[in-house]
Amino acid sequence: MSLESKEQHDLSPRDSSEENDQYSLQSRIHPEPQEESTTHFKQFGASDQHRPHSRIHIEPQEQLHTNIKQFVIKKLQKNCQCSPTKAKNTIFGFLPVLHWLPKYDLKKNILGDLMSGLIVGILLVPQSIAYSLLAGQEPVYGLYTSFFASIIYFLLGTSRHISVGIFGVLCLMIGEVVDRELHKAGYETVHIASVGMDSNGSVLLNQTLDGICDKSCYAIRVGSTVTFMAGIYQVAMGFFQVGFVSVYLSDALLSGFATGASFTILTSQVKYLLGLSIPRSKGVGSLITTWIHIFRNIHKTNLCDLITSLLCLLVLVPSKELNERFKSKLKAPVPTELIVVVAATLASHFGKLNEKYNSSISGHIPTGFMLPKAPDWNLIPSVAVDAIAISIIGFAITVSLSEMFAKKHGYTVRANQEMYAIGFCNIIPSFFHCFTTSAALAKTLVKESTGCQTQLSSVVTALVLLLVLLVIAPLFYSLQKSVLGVITLVNLRGALRKFRDLPKMWRLSRVDTVIWFVTMLSSALISTEIGLLVGVCFSMFCVILRTQKPKVSLLGMVEESEVFESTSAYKNLQIKPGIKIFRFVAPLYYINKEYFKSALYKKTLNPILVKAAQKKAEKRKIKEEIVTFSGTQDKVSMHLSRDHVELHTIVIDCSAIQYLDTAGIHTLKEVRRDYDAIGIQVLLAQCNPSVRDSLARGEYCKNEEENLFYSLHEAVAFAVESQTQKGICVPNDVNLASD
Repeated sequence: MSLESKEQHDLSPRDSSEENDQYSLQSRIHPEPQEESTTHFKQFGASDQHRPHSRIHIEPQEQLHTNIKQFVIKKLQKNCQCSPTKAKNTIFGFLPVLHWLPKYDLKKNILGDLMSGLIVGILLVPQSIAYSLLAGQEPVYGLYTSFFASIIYFLLGTSRHISVGIFGVLCLMIGEVVDRELHKAGYETVHIASVGMDSNGSVLLNQTLDGICDKSCYAIRVGSTVTFMAGIYQVAMGFFQVGFVSVYLSDALLSGFATGASFTILTSQVKYLLGLSIPRSKGVGSLITTWIHIFRNIHKTNLCDLITSLLCLLVLVPSKELNERFKSKLKAPVPTELIVVVAATLASHFGKLNEKYNSSISGHIPTGFMLPKAPDWNLIPSVAVDAIAISIIGFAITVSLSEMFAKKHGYTVRANQEMYAIGFCNIIPSFFHCFTTSAALAKTLVKESTGCQTQLSSVVTALVLLLVLLVIAPLFYSLQKSVLGVITLVNLRGALRKFRDLPKMWRLSRVDTVIWFVTMLSSALISTEIGLLVGVCFSMFCVILRTQKPKVSLLGMVEESEVFESTSAYKNLQIKPGIKIFRFVAPLYYINKEYFKSALYKKTLNPILVKAAQKKAEKRKIKEEIVTFSGTQDKVSMHLSRDHVELHTIVIDCSAIQYLDTAGIHTLKEVRRDYDAIGIQVLLAQCNPSVRDSLARGEYCKNEEENLFYSLHEAVAFAVESQTQKGICVPNDVNLASD
């Protein structure tokens, strides 16, 4: 069996039914799947041969020619008009909280919002501190970021359930930019020094803001500048409504990117788990370089940090698993991370682990808020390109999560407003020493599962963080960085678990699985930004590849119906002798035009070979010479001659052809010309309006009624009637290989 026949044989009934747009009769018709790729021609009913053919005529709607100048003036007048109602709608649209908060059902929603906000706030405290290290920042800046993001999204967001704050992948991308800029500015990148403080935590901080900028100060300056630019991009995309960019980030691509970035995050945290002082690798291949540094310095491992890391892992991993396993029975997940942080901080403080064993600790975390400061405008040219990838990932994650939970709970979100919300969650906090934020799946799931009803829970979360910032933060002075590394590591379990879903993904779609692997490997082994670009390019290449060699098949009609299905997928289909129906499941454009022709000629009849055989026969007849052919050539000529006598009409099913380009129109013209040369007519059926317009503009046929039909049944009836009128006797007992 040929490869193409095998492909047709493997076509499932479901795939075949998806190719046909006449589904209304499927519930009544149950064709039996084909077992072999050879179909016997059967004769339609005798009455069908002599039934008069009636063509469908649909009068097209007249297209109004709009004056561009008048259209623009009308739009400007509409948008520039101001009225109290329009002003109110604009304000309420930009601040959704004004719409839903006055209608808040206190008795129904307050308990769930309080519980979810409190729990998410408790979980965010250790995570904000831990992810600050990932972003190359001091712990306090992670608390600032989560606080401001919660408040701003409460005002601007349309989703009721998502939790906006720090996100591991974005922190990693921010950290890479920060390290690069610190290196360019001449700072050492082994450790970020703590901001100088006096006993009350204010004197040296003010000096820093006045002009004395150490490494920590410069790091947050870089981070806030990147955040500002990412927010500007996101608001601009919302303003110009170019959110369509996110469609290029498929689920498989995003999943692979997150998993690949998780390996980079994991690698970056190993030095904290082992207590090693190694430089943070940058650029292409940073993951491999980091592991080389780790193994070269493995003998310098701090045993105190290593033991602490192992103990925290032994507590956190089982507790996380138990939380997930019994989440349906637990009213709220056990805040194991906070318990571990408190216990580890107390053990480090009273055991004096830093003084005795040189264990790396978080250091002083100041209380209160720093004075707002604008981003460093001089850094914008250096970080503008980096902010593009960060902004796209941020809004893609946020919009996809908000839409997912909205569908789950039966309400709608405005994607454009979500882009505004996440944009301002980055622009405004960038003036308050924060770094980039987005929605995060893990915290959103916790928020939803603990009874969240509205974004009022975000206010509760912000109040918890505010309490920490004003009172509790200095108590984390002795917290070991190895504990924070373990917390980051444990939160990567979700992305790393995607490997368990690969067998299922492979069964569903092999192409998506390959996209996942390519994106994951490139994100891990090359770099996060390049990995994302590689994933997008490869995903688009796969889309092109799918249309370059799409599925093709010959069709037959289900008995006592007007439904046509693939002869390689079903058996007992009626096929009119002399007529072949060809289906092409893809747009017809310059990439697959040659495949279309070759597949059509292979499935039906090659008119070029027939024409060549006819010319040879004519020359032989004219010269009256005896030409000796090889046995194979005689067999081919006889086969072509026999097919030519039997086949008189080819119907192309255009229902799965979404559009045509210039090359596609020329290809259809060439096909019709080649078949006309040997006396075979070509009919097109089930063309959508776009294809019909393209054919009309391309002057495919002078009279549209000649060979364009609204249904396959109409085209077949026309072919039968036209041959009957010509007086051609069609044999009834001929067998041909359909595929």
